[in-house]
Amino acid sequence: MKLLILTQYFPPEVGAPQNRLFELALRLKAAGVEISVLTAMPNYPQMKIHEAYKGKTFVKENMEGLNVYRASIYVSSNKGILSRLRNYFSFVISSARKSKHIPGNFDYLMCESPPLFLGYSALYISRKKKAKLIFNVSDLWPESAEKLGVVTNPYLLGMAYRLEAKLYRRSVLVTGQTQGICENIMQRFPQVKTYWLPNGVDLNYYDPEKTESGNWRIQNNFTANDKIFLYAGIIGIAQGLDTILEAAQRFVNKKDIKFVLMGSGPEKTRLLKMQQEKKLDNVFFLDAVTKNEMPGILKSVDAAIIPLRKLDLFLGAIPSKIFENLAMQIPILLGVDGEARTLFIDQGKCGIYFEPENAASLASAIEQLVQNPGHAKELGNNGRAFVNRYFNREIIAAGFYKTLVALK
Repeated sequence: MKLLILTQYFPPEVGAPQNRLFELALRLKAAGVEISVLTAMPNYPQMKIHEAYKGKTFVKENMEGLNVYRASIYVSSNKGILSRLRNYFSFVISSARKSKHIPGNFDYLMCESPPLFLGYSALYISRKKKAKLIFNVSDLWPESAEKLGVVTNPYLLGMAYRLEAKLYRRSVLVTGQTQGICENIMQRFPQVKTYWLPNGVDLNYYDPEKTESGNWRIQNNFTANDKIFLYAGIIGIAQGLDTILEAAQRFVNKKDIKFVLMGSGPEKTRLLKMQQEKKLDNVFFLDAVTKNEMPGILKSVDAAIIPLRKLDLFLGAIPSKIFENLAMQIPILLGVDGEARTLFIDQGKCGIYFEPENAASLASAIEQLVQNPGHAKELGNNGRAFVNRYFNREIIAAGFYKTLVALK
């Protein structure tokens, strides 16, 4: 069986889709699938082409037995919609053109969305390579872009919704990262075959028993007695991170409670200004780190804050950062209602829920963990057991491989 994965995002970039696709590809390869990947020159999230790839328009390389082909992409620090669209469409064009350099035909082409517009390239390549199309949806686009106000142009939205419908209908399988995504698609397109392909975690890599804390606290001037609440991920519009700063304001006189926001994104500059204006010396912004560094950092913190904005759109969302934290026995403070709350709070007993965009609710959850360390430890233990049972990447990949075999 031959599978071509088409994605704008792939390692050595750091991020949720990068890790998820790479880990899935490795496990499918181990099951006997011949994997090729067509992706962009690495640039995310800094939006700068990595030094080793600068000036190149096409690169072929091997990553742990995966044939990886890289095509050019336009990148810019400008976060406006026009620059973003230019970024998306530059890779749509280059990936379609450079696909001719990938030898042979394929049984399946799996396209990662977002960006939805990569579907144009997927339709073209799947036809040229005689491959059945599998469309993988990790975010319901353009619905999310419209509801977040990222895209407001009616012509562009209309074009995107028409493309979305066309892609679903042309696919032999539409995979959704959450059950909510699958249900949404099934309701609107009942004739489309969907499959829940969740994110997950490598329990061997994220293992608190095998991980050393290192000197991360010392390097960042934290003490052993500090209670550190971590947000690690994209600092973007969807996350509603103002809530963390507003909650932190309630703890400015409790010097041992610290808040760390680690990552980059379009909201970082504004939030840094907010931190300075409110004189929040208990809030620390740190840059994103490599995957290799994350287990040690997670071993060093006390809890993870996982927020999203209070929108119906996110009732079916499961932020990927949940899995690594739970695997490392880190209790979560979850500001996401709906499917994530049902799974990880009600069923898994892995953390404490707080109302999205409600700083008082988040502060109350923080107080509960600080005042009851035994309960915090119990939540962490529950978390690792829960993801091991339901979100182990080995089990997820094995199930997907069986589905691919059945499709043939």
